[in-house]
Amino acid sequence: MPGPADVPMLKILRKISLTQWILLAMVAGVVVGFAYPGPSQDLKVISDIFLRLIKCLLVPLVFSTLVVGIAGHSDDLKAVGRLAVKAIVYFEIVTTFALLIGLVMVNLIRPGVGVTLPPPDPAKVLPPSVPVTMSGILEHVVPRSFFEAAASNDVLQVVVFAVLFGAALSQVPAKSREPLLRFSESLMEVMFKFVGIVMKFAPFGVGAAMAVTVGHGGLAVLKNLAMLIGTLYAALALFCLGVLWPAAWWAGVPVKRFLGAIAQPTLLAFSTTSSDAAMPDAMQQLVRFGVPRRIVSFVMPLGYTFNLDGSTLYLAVASVFVAQAAGVELSIYQQVTMLLTLMLTSKGMAGVPRASQVILAGTLATFNLPLEGVLLIMGIDTLMDMARTTVNLVGNCLACAVVARWEGELNVTASPLSPTTPAI
Repeated sequence: MPGPADVPMLKILRKISLTQWILLAMVAGVVVGFAYPGPSQDLKVISDIFLRLIKCLLVPLVFSTLVVGIAGHSDDLKAVGRLAVKAIVYFEIVTTFALLIGLVMVNLIRPGVGVTLPPPDPAKVLPPSVPVTMSGILEHVVPRSFFEAAASNDVLQVVVFAVLFGAALSQVPAKSREPLLRFSESLMEVMFKFVGIVMKFAPFGVGAAMAVTVGHGGLAVLKNLAMLIGTLYAALALFCLGVLWPAAWWAGVPVKRFLGAIAQPTLLAFSTTSSDAAMPDAMQQLVRFGVPRRIVSFVMPLGYTFNLDGSTLYLAVASVFVAQAAGVELSIYQQVTMLLTLMLTSKGMAGVPRASQVILAGTLATFNLPLEGVLLIMGIDTLMDMARTTVNLVGNCLACAVVARWEGELNVTASPLSPTTPAI
């Protein structure tokens, strides 16, 4: 039995978060890879096991979240009608700009050039290369069989099937819809727990991948990871200045007062990297700012399904970064297809633990890009997550104000809530 001296150490270890364990594993992997470049290559089996776990959860997770996100909101969308249409139109326009800015910045800066990923498994049979055409891309989007798409982990085809399935499910009578919707909700909850279990293995997978990569290519990879962080922050800054600010100006939202109103929840989102932690306070502050409670209570939760601006921009940057690291030059057709894929797969994923890594892994699998890049990025994910979570929050707060102005109900002269005013 452990002695009394062991108890404080156990308490300290239990207080270390998963993010901190991943950072520690990344540092340990760098040290091991640099000190023992040869033996470190034997650790590849650990990272491969983690990647297999990620792959096996992609299809049920993407399918269930999209079906619930579409069919589960059918009654709300019918009830609010015009408000829902305006909100979704705004979300899609802004999200498209976020993806475009991410793709442009990562292609200009090219942070992945020079990264040496571990060599692929020689036993793996690569698919034959075929000429890329627009007709071929459009034909590939539609699955011949859901089960074939699921077995091959073709996330784009699974997304298309799930969107059509969810749309059809939302149109059938409640008696027929409820059993399938409950099944999808149950599957989604189970997959959330599945992801949580898999992510407990993440420090081992990240540490092993970092050791293999540094042992194979040297410390030069750290420079590229720093460039990736810089690229993301620059792209997010450009998005805020070039998209969110003009949107606020177009809607007549007083920017200075708006930023002052959301300053507290924004700092909370940045420091905790958690949108859930900041959202309740953000909703309260928006009502004080002058956005009607009914608009805030609908648009904000809907935004965390359809309007993750920071996360979608990050996914565009990270996907192309991995392609550059793998020495794969993506054509304009492939990047447009990737953009459309990310627009779809990023919907309905709010609340999924490490959702960005899951979506990124699915996107890379769709384009036959190495998943080893995901493990590299996970080591620095906290620094990037702080920025993208903050932009997610600011973007959804602004969406509430823009939609309220669009509805003619934004009252920026509203008096602050009294202490007795009920929270949302």
